[in-house]
Amino acid sequence: MIKKFVCIQCPRGCQLEVDTDTMTVTGFSCPRGKEYGIHEATHPVRTITSTVLVTRGSLTRCTCKTSLPVPKEMIFDVMKEIDALRVEAPVKIGDVLIHDVLHTGSDVIATKNIERE
Repeated sequence: MIKKFVCIQCPRGCQLEVDTDTMTVTGFSCPRGKEYGIHEATHPVRTITSTVLVTRGSLTRCTCKTSLPVPKEMIFDVMKEIDALRVEAPVKIGDVLIHDVLHTGSDVIATKNIERE
């Protein structure tokens, strides 16, 4: 089966075609494109960005993201964990809000400073 992707490893945006039977990649202009195509066809991952509720803070929400990409099929489950989270100010950039979310090896970390009210 042929899967088509747009490579996001550099600004070129190469149109990749991956034959999942033979793991042959065409359309790439650099070695990173070939690696991206194989990885995207076999085990797609994404970095999640979101916000969490903050209590007793100067703002009511704090931006956050996963420290590492998580498997694409786990995005909704990870989002449920993030949505259920409430943190108390102060929050600093880099604070770990959820350690090893759903055993993915990725932490959810704060990406904004929130001062206490």
